[in-house]
Amino acid sequence: MNNDRIFDGIAEKFSNNIYGTTKGKLRHTLLCDVLSPYVAKPLRAIEIGGGTGVMSAHLASMGHTVTLTDASKDVLEQAAAVLSACNGITIRQQYLQAIEDLADYDLVVCHAVLEWLDAPFDAIDYIFSNMKSGASLSLSFFNQDANLFANAIYGNFDYIAKGMKVKKQVRLNPKQPLSAMRVVEHCEALGFQVLEKAGIRCFHDYMRDISHQSSKFDELLALERQYHKTEPYMWLGKYFQLILKKP
Repeated sequence: MNNDRIFDGIAEKFSNNIYGTTKGKLRHTLLCDVLSPYVAKPLRAIEIGGGTGVMSAHLASMGHTVTLTDASKDVLEQAAAVLSACNGITIRQQYLQAIEDLADYDLVVCHAVLEWLDAPFDAIDYIFSNMKSGASLSLSFFNQDANLFANAIYGNFDYIAKGMKVKKQVRLNPKQPLSAMRVVEHCEALGFQVLEKAGIRCFHDYMRDISHQSSKFDELLALERQYHKTEPYMWLGKYFQLILKKP
């Protein structure tokens, strides 16, 4: 039985929570920034767990041919509506482990998927094994190291002491956050070449006055862009992004 988390039944809540906020807008903008130098020429791209298709729409608008996959039927129904005016996008309902044609693509995009899976490192192995040589992977995930740091700032010491696990799992809380350094080490051990490392939202989630997340958004975005590829700040990103190449 597949116990990976999907979003049937809560697709609209999922979409609003992710993209209807400054954190979602900032995350998408920074992900696109990091990916931009690697998508300068037309590519065949596949997005794994692409949700409502916001990133697929962005890639298609740049002239890439995109296959959008997600395990959730409800989410893909939203995606079909969002992407109805877009050209060059094919939509498929599939679990990651059921995708058998990764070798047909120049670029694999897997953003905010690993943290919802039972076996995230197995998923990385599967992607690496099935990609073609010379293809690139944009991988992003919820950063457990930043999650611990944030909970310490919020004073959630009991939660930290319990291993940051709760008896009742909230459906929009990632089930399997990952240590950024551990993922980097795992990818390098597999044989991936690391082209880029970046923290996503290194400052936004820690702001004492949360009203500044919107009222000072432009200044915040500029600061994120200035420091999110620089140590030590990159490791504090609430999400972490890697651009990887299979030799």
